[in-house]
Amino acid sequence: MSSLHFSGAVLPGGDGEFWVSDGAVHLTDPGGPAAELSGFAVPGYVDAHCHVGIVEEGEPDLVRGRALALEDVAVGVTVIREPGSDLDTSPLDGQPGLPRFVRMGRHIALVKRYTRGLGEQLEDPSQLVDAVRRRAAEGHPWIKLVGDWIDRSVGDLAPLWPDDVLAEAVAVAHDAGARVTAHVFGEDALPGLLAAGVDAIEHGSGLTADTIETMVEKGIGLVPTMIQIENFPSIAAPAQEKFPTYHRHMMALHDRRKATFRAAWEAGVAMYAGTDAGGFNVHGALPREIAALAAVMPPEEAVAAASWRARQWLGFAGIDDGAPADLVIYDEDPRVALAHGALPAPSAVVVRGELADLPR
Repeated sequence: MSSLHFSGAVLPGGDGEFWVSDGAVHLTDPGGPAAELSGFAVPGYVDAHCHVGIVEEGEPDLVRGRALALEDVAVGVTVIREPGSDLDTSPLDGQPGLPRFVRMGRHIALVKRYTRGLGEQLEDPSQLVDAVRRRAAEGHPWIKLVGDWIDRSVGDLAPLWPDDVLAEAVAVAHDAGARVTAHVFGEDALPGLLAAGVDAIEHGSGLTADTIETMVEKGIGLVPTMIQIENFPSIAAPAQEKFPTYHRHMMALHDRRKATFRAAWEAGVAMYAGTDAGGFNVHGALPREIAALAAVMPPEEAVAAASWRARQWLGFAGIDDGAPADLVIYDEDPRVALAHGALPAPSAVVVRGELADLPR
């Protein structure tokens, strides 16, 4: 494996140096020749909401999934949290040059209450507990529920699950050692999900002062997928004539998105960067999501939401002695660049202890 020596600024701390040898970080010189790197080192990024097993057109497969994951690596992503996929991407695990994965199996939804053909779509809400039990038995560390979607009978976003069923399902997951997250766009599904004890919320554009307070009290994480919320006008447009209430609701959520997420940040909600790549959003978009987060929190906190803080949330080390070497190197301070509007391209990405091939 490659041996590397870095000297410069090591985020989130100060100046320092470290070596990479045999796939791990070393804070003392292990000896032997090493390629020299310098600049600003950041613990490898996490895209906390990224689907390599979902594609907008055609059928997903492992060849395509691998190519998509490499697009993410090129911008510094070394961990992908994949919140739902019909394609089993586990054969990609451990492949040289590919990120590490945190998977959830298939989404759990209801028939006609989610994207057609995606996930496990149950006939009745009473089946949720058994579905969660099956998903937990598959060994995934997380389970994803679809918390709300358009209900065509009412013409607007509405919760999928009764509160008592949610509480039992989340308890079953926790008893099996799995964490639970939920897709939620609107307001109404949030109280029941938070009361049930979910561990995270995906999107969360319908957060209110009350539900923000509950998230802080319970330590529930938020992956706001801000660049996905930017797509709400195009998502809602086809429904404008048939479901005008839904359309107005989605537009209102879109219009207040920055105020919503700024309020969540200021209240102390733990927030993490996720692109929702796969479908509406392209892969390799994490720098855009980090820049969007920097519009509602300080630049260093936006970097942290994609880097060391997200890694800690999911159980991955940073640039620590003996830790697996996953990191991003910049020629300039990414925090300063972000304060001026955008992250620079990385000068190097190290994934699984090896330098990634970057586009030039």
